[in-house]
Amino acid sequence: DTGLWNLHSEVRILPPQPNFSGGFRRAIGRRPAVRRPSLVKGDLIIFSGSANVPLAEEICRYLKVPKGECRLTRFSDGEIYFQSHENVRGRDVFLIQPTSNPVNDHLMELLIMIDACKRASASRITAVMPYFGYARQDRKDKPRVPISSKLVADLLTAAGANRILTMDLHASQIQGFFNIPVDHLFAAPVILDYISSCNFEDLTILSPDTGGAERARAYAKRLNAGLAIGDKRRVADNVAEVMHIIGDVEAKTVVICDDMIDTAGTVVEIVHALGLLGVKRIVVAATHPVFSGPAFERLGQLALEEIVVTNSILIPEGRRLQNLRILSVAALFGEAIRSIHYETSISTLFV
Repeated sequence: DTGLWNLHSEVRILPPQPNFSGGFRRAIGRRPAVRRPSLVKGDLIIFSGSANVPLAEEICRYLKVPKGECRLTRFSDGEIYFQSHENVRGRDVFLIQPTSNPVNDHLMELLIMIDACKRASASRITAVMPYFGYARQDRKDKPRVPISSKLVADLLTAAGANRILTMDLHASQIQGFFNIPVDHLFAAPVILDYISSCNFEDLTILSPDTGGAERARAYAKRLNAGLAIGDKRRVADNVAEVMHIIGDVEAKTVVICDDMIDTAGTVVEIVHALGLLGVKRIVVAATHPVFSGPAFERLGQLALEEIVVTNSILIPEGRRLQNLRILSVAALFGEAIRSIHYETSISTLFV
């Protein structure tokens, strides 16, 4: 008897089925076989940071799994403290935390949560970031500036994340900043379903700039709508000027599509430009409602029929405009988490 491990047994993980009982046996010498707990009952666990607890709870309800119990608090000097009240040894851990305002606090929370789970021997840690902060700093467009999104990618990897799940990155090439797998979801299925249900006549999809033209073209194709592009010039940080609108928008219902609304300066410029061209009505659709600085005041003063966003970022009840429509991406992330956990394809979630 050499006491060697049996390394030749094959382990296969299957999606949940009725009366499914997972697990496998391994022998160590003459010791009795040990059965691993069922995947359905115990291997998947989801924790939430403080950035968007309602979204995390909705995802858990969709997956019919309880949210992991943990303690996330701060010391009197502001230091973040995290402790899992669940056993994560050998488990597939998903940490839901968009790095929205305050970006640095929420990013630090996520890094600390990842480190805690790594040191508790989690088998895999997936950082679920519905909104990826610092994504706009993805290149050196001026002398002596950082590529902050690359830095954030390095921090997440160094902390111990094994995988990233995010949605509508400001620049798709950020996926290449990671040396770990990145699953990049799109909010398009959710937004397109809603726009389609509105039955707008004479519909035109408008991209505020050339960078979003690919997204707008995909929307226009799916909705059988016209396409327009704004000629936007950024004159300073959070300051943009729209010089021209390329495309036919006269007497049209125009849906302005973008990945985020930050200070709403771009939306203001686009709406003013469209107002001079005789559009019928204007709808704004964006994935991430960053809504920083004067965004609420600016949006409240515009003649917009509706502002459509997702719940990738939490908007407090008291700060919601009357014409604000929030669409849930919980099912989208729920299906992605299910597919990652059971090692199945997530390509069906893409447009």
